[in-house]
Amino acid sequence: MTEVIMHGCNGKMGQIIAGLIAADDEITLVAGVDAYDEGKNPFPVFKSIGECNVKADVIIDFSAAPAVDGLLDYCVQEQVPCVLCTTGLSPEQLKKVEEASKKVAILKSANMSLGINTLMKLLKEATAIFAPAGFDIEIVEKHHKLKVDAPSGTALALGDSVNEVLNNEYEYVYDRSQRREKRPKKEIGFSAVRGGTIVGDHDVIFAGEDEVITFSHTAYSKAVFGKGAIQAAKFLKSQPAGLYNMSHVIG
Repeated sequence: MTEVIMHGCNGKMGQIIAGLIAADDEITLVAGVDAYDEGKNPFPVFKSIGECNVKADVIIDFSAAPAVDGLLDYCVQEQVPCVLCTTGLSPEQLKKVEEASKKVAILKSANMSLGINTLMKLLKEATAIFAPAGFDIEIVEKHHKLKVDAPSGTALALGDSVNEVLNNEYEYVYDRSQRREKRPKKEIGFSAVRGGTIVGDHDVIFAGEDEVITFSHTAYSKAVFGKGAIQAAKFLKSQPAGLYNMSHVIG
């Protein structure tokens, strides 16, 4: 049995993960951390991680960037591994993540979906075949109208998976409206769609002469990210200090 502290337990993802854990016989939620609590959870909730006196095997974090510094300090001090899902970390915080990972196991990923991370693995194989054959590469992502950043972090992570195979020689292009020239070979184009309640939709297109191959992933609910975080927690429980990502979970 894996015992978990949910850091950010009353946020949308925190509540989704709490529900998923309640239905999983291999993992249990022993405590939560959230600055705002109405006493609605069946486990103890602390206002900050520093106040938490409940022991656990691993922490799952879906909180806010300002709370991450204290979380990392706690993980190092108590030697508790952490699945770090909070985004928007500053360069200084990212450096702190690296330093903390030298003393305790930290798993950080741009997207917790098992499907997205499997897609990244497949894209590397596809790129090694299609890019030398002259295929152009485009990434189209679609999200709900409330999303403020573009392109999405997941789209960029997909692009990075492709570009890694290409020795990072391809340029990322986000806007062609001011250009009047044919498409250069070594570029990856990104397009962002915002509308409605789209949870997350990503297409990676390899466009060649007379044929097009498209890799697609669609998230129908945020539960896919929660399921990935839970799998990551089970994996991280027994890992030594180090910086991990979802590729280590899927193998």
